Amino acid sequence: MIVCYIGLGSNLDDPLQQIRSAIRALQQLPDSTLTKLSPFYWSRAIGPDGQGDYLNGAAQIITTLTPEALLDQLQAIENSQGRKRSERWGARTLDLDLLLYGDETIQTARLTVPHPELFNRDFVLRPLLDLDPDICLTDGTKLASRLDYTPNNHLRVIDEQLF
Repeated sequence: MIVCYIGLGSNLDDPLQQIRSAIRALQQLPDSTLTKLSPFYWSRAIGPDGQGDYLNGAAQIITTLTPEALLDQLQAIENSQGRKRSERWGARTLDLDLLLYGDETIQTARLTVPHPELFNRDFVLRPLLDLDPDICLTDGTKLASRLDYTPNNHLRVIDEQLF
């Protein structure tokens, strides 16, 4: 079994409900178990102007799925919830990013792990550290050491229980 971390985000069509649905779908992933959920945060949108704030968090799963098979499953969940891929960094009903896949470094045409924007997004890094404050990359880089250098998107933890 491989420990993986998934970033979750939404800013369209009732983000709270989108995230709740995504959590239920993650619980149903084949050959996988959802083991932890981070707190969820509202944050300013990155990308085109005029977007609403995002709701972001992270999940830890253990899986026997290959990275590509897991990516396929995550994209199927996004598609089932109305995800459209028309604009880079545009508003979306659901975004599920494979942030870390065990201690592997992956670079394919479809997938880069660790996620290439990991150190540029506090709304990804903060929830990931909520799940495991001691998490390190294979080169020994402690993710916590990078949080102070990550751009500030004005995170606001939500009080509402998502699951």
